[in-house]
Amino acid sequence: MFGFRHMFHDHLHEPFVADYKCYSVSMMAGQERQNLEKGGKIILPTSALEQLTQRNIQYPMLFRLSNVKANRQTHCGVLEFVAEEGRAYLPYWMMNNLLLEEGSVVHIENVSLSVASFAKFQPQSEDFLDITNPKAVLENALRGFACLTKGDMIAISYNDKIYELRVLETKPNDAISIIECDMNVDFAAPVGYKDPSERKTRDHYTDEEEPMAVDASEYIDSSKFRAFGGQGNRLDGKTKPMQNAPEVIEPHDIKRGIPNYNYRKGKITFIRTTRQANDNASGKEAADGKNSFVAFSGEGFALRKKTNKK
Repeated sequence: MFGFRHMFHDHLHEPFVADYKCYSVSMMAGQERQNLEKGGKIILPTSALEQLTQRNIQYPMLFRLSNVKANRQTHCGVLEFVAEEGRAYLPYWMMNNLLLEEGSVVHIENVSLSVASFAKFQPQSEDFLDITNPKAVLENALRGFACLTKGDMIAISYNDKIYELRVLETKPNDAISIIECDMNVDFAAPVGYKDPSERKTRDHYTDEEEPMAVDASEYIDSSKFRAFGGQGNRLDGKTKPMQNAPEVIEPHDIKRGIPNYNYRKGKITFIRTTRQANDNASGKEAADGKNSFVAFSGEGFALRKKTNKK
């Protein structure tokens, strides 16, 4: 009798350990359970519940899932015990974390985790920044999770779109329980995100830049160039004598446009030049007291000349 009690006592304190063939939730027979893909809980067979109730376990039930071959592990809760014997149904994102395929063997062990106090997430896409209140969205999505593991890549759904977030940090341990807890949440910059202040743009040219080098030989040939140097033909057949030697035009006589060193990308500037008034002429006219402009001072003409009557 004493030996039976001793064996029963040891059985109560043994952890729950089992190996199952894992499948994604979409492979589960019966009614579709799309909500399972949005959380972090699994479905186990009825025999697992019977073994768990015979042991002295801590509630809520939390489990460590391991892929022994790939040396990967994560933690989760359980939603129902309605799976077929020898099978366990996992969310697809959880199978990706464990590098498991349909029908692969997963090692499941009952564990006890510390209550969460802090977690930091990193979105895997810049689209996550379009969400108005990301903390509220994440808090609502984490209601379907029982625990978090550092390094996991979880998936949440919002407005018919899936967002992936990597768990960068968890406190007080690398695996924490988030059931009925007061947890602080922080976000890291999304993957590929660049701060606009760090993007260097060149808006204008500085005065210290070197002037543009101009080679006169590229736009003029001083030995061949001659304005209107062609030969014309007259209707009467006569030819007009032409100069044999073309007029030489030095390159420095050609005036090129001045570059706009204040140019800014995306802005068009129209440069207008104004003629300066002749100060000497205006000053002389003012000294003489004469005005160059007199209204209606021109000479008039009549269409019919007047004739003197005799």
